[in-house]
Amino acid sequence: MATEIPLDDGTSFDEFYRKHRAGIVRALALTLHSVDLGTDAADEGLARACERWATVATLDNPAGWVYRVGFNWGTSVLRRVRRPAPRWLTDPQGLPWADSPDPAIDQALARLKSDQRAVVVCRLMLGWSEAQTAECLGLRPGTVKSRLSRAVEQLSASLASFNPHNSEVPR
Repeated sequence: MATEIPLDDGTSFDEFYRKHRAGIVRALALTLHSVDLGTDAADEGLARACERWATVATLDNPAGWVYRVGFNWGTSVLRRVRRPAPRWLTDPQGLPWADSPDPAIDQALARLKSDQRAVVVCRLMLGWSEAQTAECLGLRPGTVKSRLSRAVEQLSASLASFNPHNSEVPR
């Protein structure tokens, strides 16, 4: 059974799934603007990882691989449907994250381009390094830096009311 193949640190797919699924779902829900699409995308990425666990388990960042597969799958779904991403702010209580104390934060994230939002989610929400984010999203580290910088600038302008004494956001 493929799920019993351990990572180098001894983690089986089942353990990997239990440890990482919730975080990947949250990240994809934020990135794709939809809890339902984010959940489906994470599950698609995890299913593909399970099928290829012997290979995925050897990667430096298996969670990054799953995120990238889910992100690609989700954006393909949105492209096929040819409609804007569903409004994910219609039911804030139904969101799988409770970290956002104000809807303005969610609205500011929603105004970012999806490629910028993906970098913000990976770097700031998931806490991945620049290299992990670059590998996950198939980007160069410099691209990760520039997208994050532009996104932080845009978020700073949108969320200036949260920091009235200092218009600069530390980087």
